[in-house]
Amino acid sequence: MLLSINISNYTLVEALEIDFDSGTTAITGETGAGKSLVLDALAMALGDRADIETIRHGKDRAEISATFDVSMNNNAKNWLMANSIDSDINCIIRRIYTKEGRSRGYINGQPSTMTQLKELGEMLTDIHSQHEHQSLLRRSTHRRLLDEYGEAEKLAGNVKSDFTHWKQTNDALNELTKRADELEERKELLTFQVNELDLANVSPDHIKTLEEEQQTLANADQIVKDSHSLLRICDQSESSNLRDSLNQALSILGDMKYKPEALNITQELLQNGLIQVEEAINEIQHHIDRFEADPQRLHIVEEELSDIFQLARKHRINPDQLLLKKQTLRKELKTLVDGNENINTLTQELSRHSQNYKLSAKKLSVQREKSAKSMSKEINEQLARLSMEGAEISIELSPLLEDDFREHGLENIEFLLTTTPGQSHKSIAKVASGGELSRVSLAINVVAAGHSKIPTLVFDEVDVGIGGRTADVVGQLLKKLGENGGQVISVTHQPQVAAHADHHYLSSKTIEKDNSLSLMMPLNKKQRIKELARMLGGAKITQQTLSSASELLDLASA
Repeated sequence: MLLSINISNYTLVEALEIDFDSGTTAITGETGAGKSLVLDALAMALGDRADIETIRHGKDRAEISATFDVSMNNNAKNWLMANSIDSDINCIIRRIYTKEGRSRGYINGQPSTMTQLKELGEMLTDIHSQHEHQSLLRRSTHRRLLDEYGEAEKLAGNVKSDFTHWKQTNDALNELTKRADELEERKELLTFQVNELDLANVSPDHIKTLEEEQQTLANADQIVKDSHSLLRICDQSESSNLRDSLNQALSILGDMKYKPEALNITQELLQNGLIQVEEAINEIQHHIDRFEADPQRLHIVEEELSDIFQLARKHRINPDQLLLKKQTLRKELKTLVDGNENINTLTQELSRHSQNYKLSAKKLSVQREKSAKSMSKEINEQLARLSMEGAEISIELSPLLEDDFREHGLENIEFLLTTTPGQSHKSIAKVASGGELSRVSLAINVVAAGHSKIPTLVFDEVDVGIGGRTADVVGQLLKKLGENGGQVISVTHQPQVAAHADHHYLSSKTIEKDNSLSLMMPLNKKQRIKELARMLGGAKITQQTLSSASELLDLASA
């Protein structure tokens, strides 16, 4: 439920914090703008379109935050988890927008889109007014209210799940069937490409080996020439070579009579060096003996490399990626080769999902038909209590065409209304006036309250156009809504409604040195009596109106 609203630089507000308790809260006051402050600010926090005109004059931005207790709201907790947003007992929704038109939203400190604010907001608060915040005009709301009333959410969830499986399978089957000719052409191309890659050894190791061999064969003459030069330096030069030089050095060391210890180490190192040089001479000689230029082999290697590089250019990849490309093409080819089998499999799956959907959807339809009769009867009883005699709600379930599967079931659901006996039922938006719409909304929510998962209901002047006994009934109904474990916030101008509230806030406007400010003050019992007296008697408050207000408050409390 809503715990608090913090408002900064919004219209006539510099800084304002309002704390809310459970039960029913009435907001009254002489200025309409002040009374709707909470309603408008809350709607803005929950993702409504930002209006830069609501930013306080002289300020660059407005900021609104609302704190909700979601400990008992499973829908909200599941949504937060699904969107990877940390959640605790409380959920803080924050909205900032600037004069330049920039707008930012946050949920528990994490940046969020306006769509996310709206989605979560619909699980936390239902705002009812005569204007733009009217969820009652949406068919989706009608469907939700009916399913909650009939405790059919689990059935509706099964229908949605079965529909998802059916749709995914149907889409896949349609895609395969639609692309049958195109896929056959693709299969032929893939077969050719895979065979072409199979004929060429496109292993990265093989390509590297070919490149090394090509380099060797292409430079054979120079390699042979350099090898002979090495051999001469190491062994065959008559003037000086490594072997003879090392032997001479060792001979000198061997003939020395008084040889220091350091030269013993030198002699050992030179002896090892001689061994290494002799091994190197043998390797060079062996290399010269078995190495030969092979122009024919060079031609074969260069042709093979040319084919591989041409394949790489054809597929627009590097040569060392050809093996992976071949594997990818082979995998796609297998999928296409198995296409006919896939079509048969998908056809069977589609039939199974279709049967599952129809079974679960029919169960849901039966439950909805039963709930619609009971719910409409209870709503009409409440409409009569709200002085709307002759008004009647009818919950219409319109069957869809056969095999027209929808995620919400086999029918469209709409609450239809007539306000005159004998007249046909029509869409609520086409029949009800602003005041009637608020009372219809109240009647529906009173009936649905015991089953609703939305903890906070906000009503904007649901008592427009009524008074006396009917206003007292509205107050009783709002109080009943708040007693069912939820929270009701009502902006009202009827003292009978305000008297039934558990909590009472007074909205007022002050002007100091050309500076206008809106205030929101919680009232104690004495202050409530004074405000109720003002609402009963106008600007001049007499002892009689104070007595009437006190009696009104006592009767409501009793």
